[in-house]
Amino acid sequence: MLGQAKPRDRSEQEVQDYRRVLNEIHSDYAAFSITPDTLQLLHALCQSASGDAGQFKRVDNDIVEFLPGQAPVVRFRCVKAAETPAAVEELCQHYQHALDQENIPPLIAIAALILDFLCIHPFRDGNGRVSRLLTLLALYQHGYEVGRYISLERLIEESRESYYECLQLSSQRWHDGKHELTPWFNFLFAIIRRAYVEFEERAGQIKAPRGAKSERVLAAIRAQPGEFRLSDLERDCPGVGREWIRTLLAELKKSGDVVCSGRGPGARWRFLGNKGSNA
Repeated sequence: MLGQAKPRDRSEQEVQDYRRVLNEIHSDYAAFSITPDTLQLLHALCQSASGDAGQFKRVDNDIVEFLPGQAPVVRFRCVKAAETPAAVEELCQHYQHALDQENIPPLIAIAALILDFLCIHPFRDGNGRVSRLLTLLALYQHGYEVGRYISLERLIEESRESYYECLQLSSQRWHDGKHELTPWFNFLFAIIRRAYVEFEERAGQIKAPRGAKSERVLAAIRAQPGEFRLSDLERDCPGVGREWIRTLLAELKKSGDVVCSGRGPGARWRFLGNKGSNA
């Protein structure tokens, strides 16, 4: 962490800004609604050194590829500056509408949100950073909190070639509404899956502790009157992270002490062990 040290240059300022916004999302993601104002706030917070921080672009910007010895190639023509505010408003409305449809999984809605954001390219600079913050925020709001422990940004950077390839494939015919979300969704899903695999590998290197946190969660599990959700344990165990609880539940499931029905945030658990046991 850079702490309170004054940034020496713009690059260091951007790193400090980005970490500050990450901390805001980590600690208070539920306070954010995904609206145009929130997107502008994220940009303002992570691009504070920019003269147009928090402001939508005023000049048209396209995604251009520069290759040595070759003329620049326009890979994608983004939404025009004059049309950007309305496009961002529509983006947020479509996302909320998708979430309201019970037959649309949240991960698909999130993938569409990020793809549309990148195609609109609403800011002069910093769109990539804001898109990754927005990804993290939306995932947290739907119970996917692995980003607290594994850097999704690092995984995306390590898959940079696939990132641009899938983005290009899914953005074709986007302006006509005839684009194909699948390549981009598959990429984003693969990143999330890799994050969980890496988290499980790291957690597996540490023997499950029977310390204070584990005992608190175990006590809360034993106290549940019947079926319970992960959110019930979070409520009963303030200060214990969701991924810690997930890991302990997975261990108990493997040992046969709990069973689970359903998947995702709505999954229901039931304790099968002895209420007075150490399991």
